[in-house]
Amino acid sequence: MGADALLDRLIEALRCLPGVGPKSARRIAFYLLEHDRAGGAHLAQVLAESMVRIKRCMRCRTLTEREICTLCADPERDDGVLCIVEQPSDILAIEQATDYRGRYFVLGGRLSPLDGLGPKELGLDLLEQRLHDEPIQEVILAISPTIEGSATAHFIAERALAQGRRVTRLAQGIPLGAELEYLDGGTLALAYAGRRDLQGPI
Repeated sequence: MGADALLDRLIEALRCLPGVGPKSARRIAFYLLEHDRAGGAHLAQVLAESMVRIKRCMRCRTLTEREICTLCADPERDDGVLCIVEQPSDILAIEQATDYRGRYFVLGGRLSPLDGLGPKELGLDLLEQRLHDEPIQEVILAISPTIEGSATAHFIAERALAQGRRVTRLAQGIPLGAELEYLDGGTLALAYAGRRDLQGPI
């Protein structure tokens, strides 16, 4: 280990962040060390606490400190509509861009056997239980239109339709292969408002 081993470790650790390559990691590390050590220490403290305390909601699988998140605990939400998204960040995008007031379910990814993501990893057993137990009338598939996303939507739609639920999918305005969380609010609002019914194969 050289004299700068800890600095090297800090730079390497920062590379775990999405979109942060070697140059960006070095820039962040040097900025914190030279200009904002208090900010860096605060970031480290909050990050360490978050890694321990934040977990998945037992009902919708979004990220929360509680067993049941605030959205699931809100009695004013519409129990008859369930919006299925890939990531917790998608919930924030939908809440900001639309007037949606129903419930959510977070998959945590898309079906991808090569990456070890099957129905169990996406919590689809919990989803089927919710479809069976709750008064859900419409299932909205807010899943990105990638190849894996379409396969995931098809898998879920088959099961929801088999239980007699109306199934819709976000419509126009979403480019093929786009990630939901990166869409602008206007595009997402248009896709939500124009969602279409699914009666069979996607």
